[in-house]
Amino acid sequence: MEQKLPEKRQRISTLGQIGLQQFAPYLMNRIMGRYNATLREDFRKQGLTIPQVRTLAVLSVTDGVTVNDLSVYTVIEQSTLSRTLDTLEGQGLVRREQGVTDSRFRHVFLTDDGRALFTRAWPAMHDAFEAMFDGVDDAEYAALIAILQKMLKNIRKHDI
Repeated sequence: MEQKLPEKRQRISTLGQIGLQQFAPYLMNRIMGRYNATLREDFRKQGLTIPQVRTLAVLSVTDGVTVNDLSVYTVIEQSTLSRTLDTLEGQGLVRREQGVTDSRFRHVFLTDDGRALFTRAWPAMHDAFEAMFDGVDDAEYAALIAILQKMLKNIRKHDI
């Protein structure tokens, strides 16, 4: 008599049995590591770090977020983000303002200079993005995005 598999996939117990090339977290980490390494030299020439560009990128899309939310969006620890914001603010690229309804919260905004700098950084990011998805068709890309969004929903601790 054939055994019926449970609805959830059976998990293999060891990483050795799964193998690195079949372990999604390993592959995702390698991909992002390579993406960041590709961009690091270009950003260094512009006087930017990866955390600074991540911050500018998020603010270019969701300007005025709280520092806590910015930490979630950028995937940067609060202490590193605080130093990053100090540097960006010192360069006139962002500004922090107290919340209108709750002064305990600080909101971060991109300045015109910050937006201009991100606009100069974006082509390298887009080129690296395009290279990463060379040979991936629209349906495959859409399926990947749907899976990643589902995975994020499964693991996230924040509503954003």
